[in-house]
Amino acid sequence: MHVILIAGGWSDERDVSLSGAAKIRTSLIELGHEVSFFDPAENFKELLATAKHADFAFINLHGTPGEDGLVQAVLDKAGCPYQGAGPAASYLALNKAASKEVFEDNGIKTPDWQIITPTQGREAPLELDLPVFVKPNKGGSSLGMSLVKRMEDLPAALDKVFAMCQSALIETFIPGVELTCGILGDTPLPLIMIRPKSDADFFDYENKYAADGAEEICPAPVDAKLTRSIQQQMMTAHTALGLTGYSRGDFMVTPNGEAYLLEVNTLPGMTPTSLLPRAAATVGLSFEALIAELIRLGQNTRSR
Repeated sequence: MHVILIAGGWSDERDVSLSGAAKIRTSLIELGHEVSFFDPAENFKELLATAKHADFAFINLHGTPGEDGLVQAVLDKAGCPYQGAGPAASYLALNKAASKEVFEDNGIKTPDWQIITPTQGREAPLELDLPVFVKPNKGGSSLGMSLVKRMEDLPAALDKVFAMCQSALIETFIPGVELTCGILGDTPLPLIMIRPKSDADFFDYENKYAADGAEEICPAPVDAKLTRSIQQQMMTAHTALGLTGYSRGDFMVTPNGEAYLLEVNTLPGMTPTSLLPRAAATVGLSFEALIAELIRLGQNTRSR
């Protein structure tokens, strides 16, 4: 089968995308596929024509384009199947504020939040109690994120986000442990507990991708009741957002056991240190087997 591997792009997460693509490409070849690499940052205007001559597209983009549904919309026009969510669901999940509205509408706890736009500016009143996280409303890999503990630090945190040309999501800080839950098909995967390095305030970019970054424990050492609850909430969020194929959600769990869903990723990372491949391995799926299953799910979804 001729597979186009779409990676790179022009977001701040380009390097993460390319890092994961190298391993994906090797696995696709080992699975017997003919692989062509496609970088939207270099030849976006050729995407539609290229996709028309491919049997499948494997998307490994982060941020925009990719997680915003643009590439998926072009692939749909070309009649080229791909893994993961379609255009509308991708865009809904990427927008943290919009997805939080969906979580709340479906009875899923998420930290209190507000949006501050560049139009409102850095002097917009804060409606939440400190400490808060300030992050780009659309984006991932913890890029542009700040933990604000003092009111005088808020303007600088907002400036960091606005420099990325995005509205800022302000989110109440939830103390506790971070757990992540992946979905593959219609089945939740084992939870992973994330323990940032002792000198890190949160699971930031370095913790996520450095070889000596955060400790990631799978299966997470939590009780079965909490595990089931988070898996059920993640499955509810996955369905409510209209996602297909796979996804991964990040939760904070307080000391008294309350779980809060932070966000859902529709194109989970596929680097050597990424979380979803690690959870899949725990249930016996090698990286190659995971890639094969994502292709199978994508073909089944897009052939309907």
